[in-house]
Amino acid sequence: MTTGTATSPIALDPFVTDLDGESAALRAAGPLAAVELPGGVPVWAVTRHAEAKALLTDPRLVKDINVWSAWRRGEIPADWPLIGLANPGRSMLTVDGADHRRMRTLVAQALTPRRVELMRERIEKLTQGLLDALPADGGTVDLKAAFAYPLPMYVVADLMGIDTAELPRLKVLFEKFFSTQTPPAEVLATLTELARIMAATVAAKRAEPGDDLTSALIRASADGDHLTDEEIVSTLQLMVAAGHETTISLIVNAVVNLSTHPDQRALVLSGEADWSAVVEETLRWSTPTSHVLIRFATEDVPVGDKVIPAGDALIVSYGAIGRDEEAHGPSAGEFDITRETKNRHISFGHGPHVCPGAALSRLEAGVALPALYARFPHLDLAVPAADLRNKPVVTQNDLFELPVRLNG
Repeated sequence: MTTGTATSPIALDPFVTDLDGESAALRAAGPLAAVELPGGVPVWAVTRHAEAKALLTDPRLVKDINVWSAWRRGEIPADWPLIGLANPGRSMLTVDGADHRRMRTLVAQALTPRRVELMRERIEKLTQGLLDALPADGGTVDLKAAFAYPLPMYVVADLMGIDTAELPRLKVLFEKFFSTQTPPAEVLATLTELARIMAATVAAKRAEPGDDLTSALIRASADGDHLTDEEIVSTLQLMVAAGHETTISLIVNAVVNLSTHPDQRALVLSGEADWSAVVEETLRWSTPTSHVLIRFATEDVPVGDKVIPAGDALIVSYGAIGRDEEAHGPSAGEFDITRETKNRHISFGHGPHVCPGAALSRLEAGVALPALYARFPHLDLAVPAADLRNKPVVTQNDLFELPVRLNG
C-alpha cells in the first residue's frame, strides 16, 4: 500500500479545454488520483463509482476546512479563485453530524416531493413564456442565454424569494464565483457582494415574510431550530448557486447530446424512449458537476492501493465517475438512453450530503426538454460540436453558449 505525496499529480485544466480527455486520464490513474487544482493546490480525487459511494459515506472525511493541513499552514490564499467553493461560509454544505442534519432537515421540509410537484405549473408557465420569446422565424439563437439560463434562475428566485431585479447582477457575480480566472483582487469583493445581496434578501423576508424557503428558514429559527443569520445567509447563497447552475448545464448538455446522437433523439421524439431517460443518461454521461470541492481526512483513509493521508483534501470527480465501466459496463463511454444502469449514477451525490434539490432539477429539465422539442422538433446545433467551448469552471460542465438552429 502506498502513502506519501504523489510526485506527478494530474493538473486540472483551468480553461477546461478537454473535459472528456481529462476525465479519462483521471479514471486511468485509478480510483484515487493525485490532482492539482488551479492555483497549484494539491488534492486527491476519487474517480470511480464504488469508491466514491464509500467515501461519500465515510465519517473519516469531513467538511470542516480547519482539518485541512494546507489551510492551517496558511498555504491557501484568501484570494484563491476557488476559495468560495472550498470555504463558502457556514451552511449544510460545510458542516457534518447534528449541525448538518439540523440545517438539511429545514431545507428538505421545503423541498418535499409534494412541494416540488406543486411547482410544476409555474415551471410550465415560465417554459412556455421563454419559448414564445424565441425567434418567430425559428432561426439561430443562443439557447443557453435565451432558454436554459433564465428558466432555472427564475425558478430558484421564486423558491428562495429573491427579487428578480437582482438576477442580472447575480448572473455576473456567480460567473466570477465559479470561474478559475477571476482576478485575485475581485475574489473577496465578489464574495462580499454576494453575501450582501443574500443578507438583504433575508432582511426583507424578516420584514415581510412570504411563501418561500428563505422565509421558512427564518420562521424555523424563530421557532427554536436556532439557525444563525450567517447560516441562513450561507444556505440561501448555496441554494441559489446550486439551484441554477446544475439545471442550466443539465438542459444544455441534454440538447448537445441529442444533437450529436440523432439516433437517440429519434428514439425519444418517436416515443420509444422517455424524456426521463434523456435526463438520467445526461446526468451520467455528461454530468453537470465535474468536480465537487472539498472533503478533508481526519485520519489516514485507504482507497485501493493508495491512502488519503490525514489532513489532506479530497474532491469527487463526477465527470470521471459517470463513465466508470465497472459501474456501467463496457459501453459506459457511449450516450445511450436505453441503458439499463441509467438510474445508478450518483451525479447528485450520495450519502448525507446528497443534493436536496435533485428532484426540482429533474422536474425543470423534464418540463423544459419535451416542451422545447415539441415546439422545435428539428432543433440542431448551429456550429460543429467541436467548436462548443467550456467556461473556465473546473466544478461545472458549463458551456459559454449554445448556438442552435431552431428549425434544424
